Amino acid sequence: MTRFYDARGNIYGVVSPEALRDAGIALPASATECAASRQAWSDAAISYCCDWPAGQRPANSKAHRSDGLLIGPFQAAPPFDVLIVNTDGTLAERSGNGLTIFSQALTEQGLMPEAGAVLRVHHDKGDAVQTSVKPATVDAVRGFWLDLGQPGFGPNAVGAQQVEEVQFNGRAVSRVVPLTQLDPAWTHSQFVRIGNPHCVTLLSDLGALPSNEQMNESRLNEGLTRIAYAMPIGAGDPCPAGVNLQWAALESTQKIRARVFERGEGPTASSGTSASAVASAAWRVGWVVAGQVQVVMPGGTAPVLLEVEDGQLVRVRLFGTARLMG
Repeated sequence: MTRFYDARGNIYGVVSPEALRDAGIALPASATECAASRQAWSDAAISYCCDWPAGQRPANSKAHRSDGLLIGPFQAAPPFDVLIVNTDGTLAERSGNGLTIFSQALTEQGLMPEAGAVLRVHHDKGDAVQTSVKPATVDAVRGFWLDLGQPGFGPNAVGAQQVEEVQFNGRAVSRVVPLTQLDPAWTHSQFVRIGNPHCVTLLSDLGALPSNEQMNESRLNEGLTRIAYAMPIGAGDPCPAGVNLQWAALESTQKIRARVFERGEGPTASSGTSASAVASAAWRVGWVVAGQVQVVMPGGTAPVLLEVEDGQLVRVRLFGTARLMG
């Protein structure tokens, strides 16, 4: 049975490998084997778990009832292996909201230790990405701190090609031609890798942030899909493996407003790794300092903790909480 959870408006289904096998989906025994063979089973798993039941799709909703599918755990004790499947059948390297949801599901199953655990996301783009998760309470809300490690910055960190160096707030950032062709205001972008690739476009005006409704309009949606998605759905330009897109504007001290267009999903209410990438990019260009940063997205606000040593951003932590739906 697939159980659906909400984390800041980001919805994921959670299903066990055994449940998929019982449904006739030929899922290999290990998460590593599953990742290597995802083209053989991922579309069927998304269809089985995430398609709307006949006649129940609400008006103006997304094509699927969730933003993705979490498959796991593959074992009964940590470290826990998990697969994050986008609704287009591709595998994600990391999802902050997805891992928050998976942590909540493990807690409800009695598997999450009080001291926390390591989650290993298996995908088909390289080695598994590990995230340490620890249960915590922030502002009287029970949730989890996710240790996302040290981010990387710049085109090389995400495999971006044919980008030009420009200046923003006296700091070196990138000009991504396909973005500027969609909107001349989208001239200053900071690439960030935080387990997965991000391109954060920095805006001086809060009013210039695109809305999710605008990003769903056909012309803009097609253009952003070409940038964000890898081939054959997108063009893989500037990143052949695709890249998650964000837009960010400084609202006040240690507070950033952001919008998100995810690789493999499109416009989304929120994204944990996107919030972490936005906070990291904001630090990189001098908008914020070390400590807690609030990243406000349509689905809610994500607290991100930035740790700096000797002038270097050495660790990013994300706080998240999730609830079981229906």
